[in-house]
Amino acid sequence: MGGRYAVDGRDGRIGKVMGQEGPYVQLRPPGGGREWDCPPGALRPAGPWDELRAKVAEANQASRLP
Repeated sequence: MGGRYAVDGRDGRIGKVMGQEGPYVQLRPPGGGREWDCPPGALRPAGPWDELRAKVAEANQASRLP
C-alpha cells in the first residue's frame, strides 16, 4: 500500500499513501507536508494524470531545496 498515490474522494486531494493508522489511511501531499487521514472508502486510485501532477509537484519542491 505505501508509496502509491491515491486521491481523497472527499475533496480531490492527491497524496502518497504512507500507511494505515487505525481505521484511516494516511496520505502525504506530493513534495512533502503534513499528512492527513482518509477513510479507506473515500480513496480512489490515482489515474495517470493524477500521478503526473503529483510527480511534477515533487520535482518542483525538490528544485527549491538548497
